Amino acid sequence: MKYIDLFSGIGGFHLAMEKNNFEMVMACEKNEKARQTYKENFGEKYDLENETIFPKDVTLLNEKDIPDFDILCAGFPCQAFSRAGKQKGFEDTRGTLFFDVARILKEKQPEYFILENVSNLLNHDNGKTFEIISNTLSELGYFFDFKVIKLSDHGLPQYRPRIYIIGSKSKKELNFPNKIDLKYNMSNILEGECKREIGFTLRVGGRHSPINDRHNWDGYIVDNKEVRLNTEQAKKMQGFPEYFKFKVSENQAMKQLGNSVSPEIVDQLIKSFII
Repeated sequence: MKYIDLFSGIGGFHLAMEKNNFEMVMACEKNEKARQTYKENFGEKYDLENETIFPKDVTLLNEKDIPDFDILCAGFPCQAFSRAGKQKGFEDTRGTLFFDVARILKEKQPEYFILENVSNLLNHDNGKTFEIISNTLSELGYFFDFKVIKLSDHGLPQYRPRIYIIGSKSKKELNFPNKIDLKYNMSNILEGECKREIGFTLRVGGRHSPINDRHNWDGYIVDNKEVRLNTEQAKKMQGFPEYFKFKVSENQAMKQLGNSVSPEIVDQLIKSFII
């Protein structure tokens, strides 16, 4: 199967798709540091210097020029819809980045999509945002379902609640993966005794907050000493493989991991409703 990777970040979707032998036909990411990491890890297999394969700005894409594909992946930003409450469908999404997802789905009609967002998407703008997204996907002819999934219910020691919206043109029954036990815990990752079995959700900012501060997410007490997460440990919490490389600073790498979809949960989604 072939897929496109919109708002690709550093490649969380890509890793899961690659694991299942799917072929990328296009990825799109605007952030230069994220592009650098994506190229570092996937540039040997794909010509990521080619702007038609790895464009920067999704709003400038001509959907008619995108090669055919079977699966659309997108971790799109959460934005209010300025015309909310009027048509409550495709036309209401104009001016947002979800509109670009929708217009590509409308033109290309892939069999499947996987969308990921923060769990607050459900309540954003008093539920109007999600209502318009739902109506738009129905208007485009898709069967779809959604679920807020915690990573800690699917093998990895991080809460990280995220909403996943999965869809198909032909399958009415869409199954989400069953919960599984933790593969390892924070004591395993931090290589010492940690009272927290499940770690904090990785975030983009706020590193090095005081350990008892409610904003702390990277500080732990291990063997009665305060320690801070490093990139290798954060990779394990997110389900990234050991071979995944960062040529950016440690601070930037932690931000990128905090902003990424987990390839582990995407792999489980692929196996639950696509394969």
